[in-house]
Amino acid sequence: MTSQLRAEHVAEPALFAALVDDAAVFPPGNAPLPEAVRLHRIHRKAWYAACVGPLLTPASAAAELSDLAGDGAPLRVGVVGRPGTPTAEVRAAVDRLETAPGVEPVAVELGWTPDWRDTAWGGLKVSLEVPRGAEQEKALADIAADASDSVPLQAKFRTGATPDWPWPDEAELATFLRTAIDHDLGFKLTGGLHHAVRGTHDGEEQHGVLNLLVAVRWALNGEDVDELVPLLAERDPAVLVPQVTRMSAADAAIVRAFLTSYGCCDVTDPVGELADLGLVEEAAA
Repeated sequence: MTSQLRAEHVAEPALFAALVDDAAVFPPGNAPLPEAVRLHRIHRKAWYAACVGPLLTPASAAAELSDLAGDGAPLRVGVVGRPGTPTAEVRAAVDRLETAPGVEPVAVELGWTPDWRDTAWGGLKVSLEVPRGAEQEKALADIAADASDSVPLQAKFRTGATPDWPWPDEAELATFLRTAIDHDLGFKLTGGLHHAVRGTHDGEEQHGVLNLLVAVRWALNGEDVDELVPLLAERDPAVLVPQVTRMSAADAAIVRAFLTSYGCCDVTDPVGELADLGLVEEAAA
């Protein structure tokens, strides 16, 4: 994104705190795990460290990560099993990492299934990736039935395309946001959120981080899907930036209570654009 626009002042820092989970090893980044760990440690010491969440690792990489993370500060990780990954495989990966030196599992992600309650995850934050279509509302209602202030449980929705998951347009994404918020259910997002503002990048449509933050705020004000769609489709940062900078600390807190984080394979992409727009303060680490 190239823009001469700069905000009159930075946004509430809480709006971007731990917003971007480090998904460097996942497509399209596909970083080797040793390189992802090395770069994550750099991110954790950089000026933008407050914006970065845990390192996400596939359950299948637990053994390799156990051997890599022994040196340095404890590595906060989220263990990911894509939909279809056996729950037992994810549980075994968490068990291994919980006993590995230098590793601190803080979250687990796996696909929603009707029997997801059969496995206990202790105090880990659990994100259940929901399907699209008619099953989605059922899944969101099912997750919301167990979610509470004391239970770290949320939904997960894929906003980027994969070979078997076509890109969800603004109407589909708006419907997800509206439904999750109607169920008073927090959520994380994943895939395709590399840029601050909605646009066409490398020939593909991608949703924007600012669009989502603004749309969530409007949804919390009671706006329906039809009102959220134009916000998600907006390509002009001059429309979005003032709405972001007008959010108070209280606004930021409630927005982030619902949109808790999202996974990105290069955390410096969105953070760099936020800095270019003057929304986060670039300072010495």
